[in-house]
Amino acid sequence: MTRVLVVDDQFLIRAGLVGLLEAAPGFEVAGEAGDGAEAVRLAAETRPDVVLMDIRMPGVNGIEATERILAQAAGPAPRVLVLTTFDLDEYVYGALRAGASGFLLKDSGPERLLAAVTAVDGGDSLFAPSVTRRLVEAFAHRHGPGPDTGPPPDLDVLTSREVEVLRLTARGLSNLEIADRLYISEATVKTHLNRTMTKLDLGSRAQAVVVAYETGLVTPGRPAN
Repeated sequence: MTRVLVVDDQFLIRAGLVGLLEAAPGFEVAGEAGDGAEAVRLAAETRPDVVLMDIRMPGVNGIEATERILAQAAGPAPRVLVLTTFDLDEYVYGALRAGASGFLLKDSGPERLLAAVTAVDGGDSLFAPSVTRRLVEAFAHRHGPGPDTGPPPDLDVLTSREVEVLRLTARGLSNLEIADRLYISEATVKTHLNRTMTKLDLGSRAQAVVVAYETGLVTPGRPAN
């Protein structure tokens, strides 16, 4: 059973998401919040598996709420799936940098939304790797790290193989594609990526992609090699 916290400042959208999750087998609504501050409080109280997070909200927005939820999590942190109206939304880039596991357009169909929640709950962001890559490319070279986010981490703590895996991950390759490219097993790819995320104190694959661009490990628009 996947427990989901639904966060959206528009009542009708929030009610629709709650209704969809309650009607689908294998899902349970842990709570619903109409703003970021309430989301932070409910996440701490209910400890959901996944947070469906609206990005543009008055007061505490989705980026700040994501940061607080992940920073204050007791035990395993919930996966944050950002909901947005636009596929190239500058706010989404900030949410990915804050540690969100991925994002989904609000006009996605019910099956796609449920599949995305399931994927994120399982630690997978492959439901939209190319979209995540395009988003990061669009804003990493345009804006760089924000003034309040601090400098990106130092990649010197990584082994050469971990750097290779991070570079290919940032290019949007799946674990299986990386394994084929480097002639290693898929399990080994996962191990390298997990170690990289631990060393760099990252919470999601998408966040690792952002770091790869901000450190200059990959350059927007340049193909994988």
